[in-house]
Amino acid sequence: MLESDVEKHLCKRVKNELHGWALKFVSPGQNGVPDRIVLVPMGRIYFVETKAPGKKLRKLQEWVCGLIKGLGFAVLRLDTKDKVDAFVREVMSNGI
Repeated sequence: MLESDVEKHLCKRVKNELHGWALKFVSPGQNGVPDRIVLVPMGRIYFVETKAPGKKLRKLQEWVCGLIKGLGFAVLRLDTKDKVDAFVREVMSNGI
């Protein structure tokens, strides 16, 4: 499975089941940002880095994700469709 497969699955589930947006996150001048900013009803925001199964974050990605977490935002690394599905279930139950 490719990273793009996980990312497409995330976008589809967020749109169809959470009624939200999984916006592509591109930040000119700042490398290492997560792939997607997920916006769902009730003002919830999640930063999501998608990876191919078993792939790790690069050092810069770890650092940037740590900064975002330090600001109080949820940052997730999802590397399988099953983890995407678990994320969606958790958000639907108002968790995370």
